[in-house]
Amino acid sequence: MPLAQRLGLLKPTAVNSILQEVRQLQADGHSPVSLMRGAPDLPTPGHIVAAAQEALAAGRTGYPDNRGEPRLRDAVASAILHNGGPEYSAGDEILVTSGATLGLYSALGAVLDPGDEVLLPEPVYDAYLSVIIQLGGRPVPVPAVLQDGRFSWDPDQVAAAISPRTRALLVNSPWNPTGTVLADDEWSGLLELAARHDLFVISDEIYESICYDAHRHRTPAALSDDARSRTIIVNSLSKTYAMTGWRVGYCAAPPEIISAMYLVLQQSSRGPATFVQDAAAAALEGPQDCVAEMAAEYARRRTQVLDALAGIPSVNMLVPEGGFFAMADARDLQRPSNDIRRDLLVDHGVVVMHGGAYGASGEGTLRISFASGGDNLQQGLQRLAEGLRALGSRAP
Repeated sequence: MPLAQRLGLLKPTAVNSILQEVRQLQADGHSPVSLMRGAPDLPTPGHIVAAAQEALAAGRTGYPDNRGEPRLRDAVASAILHNGGPEYSAGDEILVTSGATLGLYSALGAVLDPGDEVLLPEPVYDAYLSVIIQLGGRPVPVPAVLQDGRFSWDPDQVAAAISPRTRALLVNSPWNPTGTVLADDEWSGLLELAARHDLFVISDEIYESICYDAHRHRTPAALSDDARSRTIIVNSLSKTYAMTGWRVGYCAAPPEIISAMYLVLQQSSRGPATFVQDAAAAALEGPQDCVAEMAAEYARRRTQVLDALAGIPSVNMLVPEGGFFAMADARDLQRPSNDIRRDLLVDHGVVVMHGGAYGASGEGTLRISFASGGDNLQQGLQRLAEGLRALGSRAP
């Protein structure tokens, strides 16, 4: 029997496609080292695990409140305010979701009609595109500019891409894959366009706690009353508290938007398990030393990456301002980034992501993850440096 025609519009994510190649190499007896995925190797802090165990022991295994358990919604509202965001009502302006992925789905489902357009900065995290397509929308990647070792999104180019069907801007800061953290003045230019054209701003803030040097994340919802009225914050505990497998996230927006998102959400999800929500509340309410310690560890790993890959011919490292990905500008090798990635995998046994997976603006770059450290990072960087030097020696 025929399957849905819309499947023809979808394609596997770049990560899953590469993982298939890696599994084949492993089946053939090879042992590639991965510097690809954004999966922290740090353990979930002990007091969060203990909170989940206590909730399980107390029988917190029934259906949760589909909007999110009240305690967790209170904790989310307090955490947003504590981190410099605006004040939100836990009762009607917070929605708990099964990870940020379902938060994005609910947000886009609430604001898009078939044929509506969503503008995204390119290089763009490729998983954003499919969810927009699934909902009948049209993703419109707007090329960013790589200048002075940093990707930036020019408001003039964004303005030129706006059409009568444009409905929203979807922005991730700190920005995967580029490592850019948008400053207030960069946000202001985008928010001015959103106000002028009456657009929603969907702000994916999952890397908010991982910023370096003088760079700090600030939610756009905090920049003005108008910005608060049109911004949908999407976040999760995955990166901040090393809770990727717990699948717990949250959204914040004005009541009418949250109400619409809740209508979308309840068609496909009952929310994270009750004991998981109790653990998430403990994470947000409890001591935040663990967050600072994890950020400091990622900062050490960032330095390790930059040091290991410095001085390689035809390769220039972009210094990440946030997140746990570093991009290598390998355009001087004058080869497609996917070819470079395959050579590094097959000939040198190291897995990275090719920048072309994130759109034409990322072509010629490689994304290197330092979410995993220790021997994995050390060995992976050694193989990567050797591979890039070999490729550089053959560059035109």
